[in-house]
Amino acid sequence: MTYPILYSFRRCPYAMRARLALASACIPCELREILLRDKAPELLQALPKGTVPVLVTDTKVIDESLDIMLWALQRNDPEGWLDMPDSGHSLITRTDGEFKPDLDAYKYKGDESARNRAAAFLHELDAQLSPNLFGASPTLADMAILTFVRQFAFVDKPWFDAQDWPNLSFWLQTFITSPRFSAVMRKYPKWQTGDAITLFPDGNIH
Repeated sequence: MTYPILYSFRRCPYAMRARLALASACIPCELREILLRDKAPELLQALPKGTVPVLVTDTKVIDESLDIMLWALQRNDPEGWLDMPDSGHSLITRTDGEFKPDLDAYKYKGDESARNRAAAFLHELDAQLSPNLFGASPTLADMAILTFVRQFAFVDKPWFDAQDWPNLSFWLQTFITSPRFSAVMRKYPKWQTGDAITLFPDGNIH
């Protein structure tokens, strides 16, 4: 049996959210963990720009994390992640297009104005959460955004924890202490040609 191939990098928030959706959808794939500084030739052959995540199916190459999430959930969505209003898609668009650039400027350049802009967006999320963005259960928006909120929080965790966003802090803490997050963050050795197939997700992920 052949499986879709997922090229992934454990700590990349884009790859995290792709893995989260594949796990929720219970779609098995062949996981190939790569190193960004030493990219596998097979990854570059599938996608010359060499970004992750990349999902190689029997019909196409999907190189955007959100598209991988949608590909998986449109095939199987047992947790109802796609059951959200259009405003959820707008939040994801803002996260990717506005929040993530500010996060990168804050994380890699120490840009305080970027941190302040990002924090303003997080305060908006805090006001909406109850306890998730659209009610009791997480949706695609929650899982597409949380990996970036996590990345932001750990740039300066004491500063993050000192901010007045209790709903956001609870949302993030619930996420990072969940069995699902632990399962998708399992460490795998770097993949190389000839290795045995590593199936993801492995076992039961709840």
